[in-house]
Amino acid sequence: MSTSTKRATCAWTGRSGTEYEYHIFELPCAIDPGQDGNYIYAKKNSEGRWVPIYIGEGDLAERSGPAHHKGVCIRRKRATHFHCHLEARPADRRAEEADLLGRYANAYAPHGCNERHGG
Repeated sequence: MSTSTKRATCAWTGRSGTEYEYHIFELPCAIDPGQDGNYIYAKKNSEGRWVPIYIGEGDLAERSGPAHHKGVCIRRKRATHFHCHLEARPADRRAEEADLLGRYANAYAPHGCNERHGG
């Protein structure tokens, strides 16, 4: 990700009401390694609204590539874009991921590719 490049953004709102601003990359995309953050694989629905396919956190270069551990599912669900932003603190990334999954339950299987843990 380059901070000098002007890129379209999207605001995703968590269950808490907190808005998170994400930069939008068309797939396939290449993110420079060594940048941790939150990300959402997404596509637009028939009404032109973004729909999350997978919500996660980690090294954005690893997570945006074809070797993603849910890559087969993400491709099968026809994600077209990778939304992301930088966040260095692991606890903040995990809290944001949980907040977004709390609002966007459709990111969980069978509609999306996230898996529920613990029942």
